[in-house]
Amino acid sequence: MGSLGLALSSMAAARPTPSLASFPSVPLSNNKYSASLHSSDSLETSRASFCLEISCHRRLPAELRWKMSAATRSGPVVAVAKPEPLKIIISGAPASGKGTQCELIKKKYGLVHIAAGDLLRAEIAAATENGKRAKEYMEKGMLVPDEIVVTMVKERLLQPDAQENGWLLDGYPRSLSQATALEDLGIRPDLFILLDVSEGILIERVVGRRLDPLTGKIYHLKYSPPENDEIAARLIQRFDDTEEKVKLRLKTHHQNVEAVLSIYKDVMLKVNGDAPIEDVFAEIDKALSSILEKKSKTDSSSMAAGS
Repeated sequence: MGSLGLALSSMAAARPTPSLASFPSVPLSNNKYSASLHSSDSLETSRASFCLEISCHRRLPAELRWKMSAATRSGPVVAVAKPEPLKIIISGAPASGKGTQCELIKKKYGLVHIAAGDLLRAEIAAATENGKRAKEYMEKGMLVPDEIVVTMVKERLLQPDAQENGWLLDGYPRSLSQATALEDLGIRPDLFILLDVSEGILIERVVGRRLDPLTGKIYHLKYSPPENDEIAARLIQRFDDTEEKVKLRLKTHHQNVEAVLSIYKDVMLKVNGDAPIEDVFAEIDKALSSILEKKSKTDSSSMAAGS
């Protein structure tokens, strides 16, 4: 049926010299198969090139055909390690744009988005042990202790999807005690993103927000108005979206974030959140790409050192 010549050459002294013994047994005495081995006198024995010519390639065992063709097509097989995934925390005041930036980051980098509030509600709905404990405090009108929330966050970050794809922790930690608890558990981000938005813009964003009670969609009277008069007629303002209440929330946020930054100042990226959405993301994207590039180089260096 035709013949195929295949040549395998050793590529480095450290690489073992291939031999016929490494291939599946092939009956060379049969007329259907013929082979000859040629050594090069000009090279050291340990680097001898050899050529194995085999007729009726189609009838050779599949394993032998695969080994030989893969070696000749690709040369030495080089293992390529996937860089360690990103670990990111994003923080910002109410209406600073965290939700929008989280969506953009998640879409490009495939990180697992974890918001402590959503996590807490999910744990309660699933009636987990942590969820039951948290519910007891909430039903009494008390704040859920840090130890419970930190445990929930830790368990979520250790799930296979977050470990494989990396994670984006949204709006947590919010206090020094929470940040310290994460540190004690060995949970530290590659980057702490702080969206810095002026108070006047934050107040305008919050006070102008409206909720559609039918769909749950959030609108803004100036930046994202409702599509029609019917929707506009049923929009409501959340009780805590008043100017008085948002100022109190901002005061609490500023007090807490300063303490949190003392933990993450060496990995902090402060971004001007007053800028357009695209510009904010461009700055974040640049920082994340740089981190991934460094991780890739570090992994490659480690592999080279261990080879």
